[in-house]
Amino acid sequence: MVETAKEPALIFLFGATGDLARRKLYPALYELFEQGHEFAVIGLARKQHTHESYRSMVDRALKPDAVQRKAFLDRFYYQPLDILQPEHFAFLKNISDQINAHYHLKGNRLFYLSLAPRFFGLAAKNLKKAGLTETDGWKRLVIEKPFGHDLKSAEELNNELLSVFQEEEIYRIDHYLGKDMVQNIEALRFANPIFESVWNHRSIANVQITLSETLGVGDRASYYDQTGALLDMVQNHIMQLLTLTAMEPPGRFEPDDIRAEKVKVLRSIRPLSSDAVTNQIVRAQYVKGVMPDGTPASGYLDEENVAPDSETETFIAARLFIDNYRWTGVPFYIRTGKRMAAKSTEVVIQFKDIPNNPYLNEFKNIGPNLLVIHIQPDEGLSLKLNVKQFGDHGDTLPIAMNFISNSPKHQIKKHDAYERLLSDCLRGDSTNFTRWDEVAYSWSLTDSIAATWKDIPLNTYEAGTMGPSASDRLLALDGFRWWPLTRME
Repeated sequence: MVETAKEPALIFLFGATGDLARRKLYPALYELFEQGHEFAVIGLARKQHTHESYRSMVDRALKPDAVQRKAFLDRFYYQPLDILQPEHFAFLKNISDQINAHYHLKGNRLFYLSLAPRFFGLAAKNLKKAGLTETDGWKRLVIEKPFGHDLKSAEELNNELLSVFQEEEIYRIDHYLGKDMVQNIEALRFANPIFESVWNHRSIANVQITLSETLGVGDRASYYDQTGALLDMVQNHIMQLLTLTAMEPPGRFEPDDIRAEKVKVLRSIRPLSSDAVTNQIVRAQYVKGVMPDGTPASGYLDEENVAPDSETETFIAARLFIDNYRWTGVPFYIRTGKRMAAKSTEVVIQFKDIPNNPYLNEFKNIGPNLLVIHIQPDEGLSLKLNVKQFGDHGDTLPIAMNFISNSPKHQIKKHDAYERLLSDCLRGDSTNFTRWDEVAYSWSLTDSIAATWKDIPLNTYEAGTMGPSASDRLLALDGFRWWPLTRME
């Protein structure tokens, strides 16, 4: 992959007083500043702030040992702005021109919209009307998920953005693509012939992707009750994990080549027919239960701001097939849910058994070989093997060969996902951002699932479990089972 240069830029941060900015964006920007990225920031929000009070707010988001904090904070400015007031953008034009000249930023502009999605299109249009997108340097637009709420709304939003920005200037951010182990899926596959040579239907029995959360909906209930697990997690995070796991090696490791291979995977996912949907999809909602630590947990319908008759799913599992030569006949099982027994994101590759293997009859405890990609909370790899026990009885013993990158034994400097993705934005590397056709095919799949909801019963599962029993039956159709989530030692 071609290394792109660090260039100076003026960052327009919409939603500058919000939770995401304070928790993730300001600490990430500080790390980039320490690494030599040159930028200035204009914070934008409806709240009233002076430059000084805004800098104080940013300062509170930084780590205590930030040695370059004053030089960093001096590059932050604040402009009150209401998206609904076009005249506010005219004021923004004046201050941005002054800051660009003062810091010699060459007209490079990064617009980061940490806003409610309904404001994306309007913000882009008002930027254009005020002349903010007319610049001698480059311009890039960064937007957070969700990108629409179905294919139709996503197309409408995309058309609005394309009236102002070119496709290559739009960076649709999914923070999962900035995680170390997500980015390592490509390296694991394509830098290791031992895996790539068996990464196909001849050697792999099934693939399991799990993204489980122990938390309930919390203060996101109003938003979540309108979306559910399908739109909140499957349409974006899980589809990204699936495409990275299943994609073909790109001809070149360039952004468009990599993203084109991901699109091919989405296009190859077998359509979900209404006749077979009950054998392919499980949806459920959590009821009261007890979490593994003994803490009682209320049911979803008892959460604040949730409609008492809500049928929003908090859990979804699916059995998918990718109809191409590499993956023909291999089921991909996905599941995600809230109030589950463990917080974990992992990909499990289960390899096929040897046909007519005599060891299966002679020895106990022989299990399948598993390659587990641990994404969070552990970050690493685990390869499950069978070995002979020492002693006379000769039984086999399952063992795991582990590598965990976030272990105290490994003195590896960790980079936050937003730090990595913001760096990519500033350098113009779009590899880890979703292209429009990728978004469109992903929405097509989730729309087809949502269209079958009337045929799928809403199961329930107790908080503190790994979902409804119907999820287990989904795998049993093919003679498989979910592998338990385990922490790495």
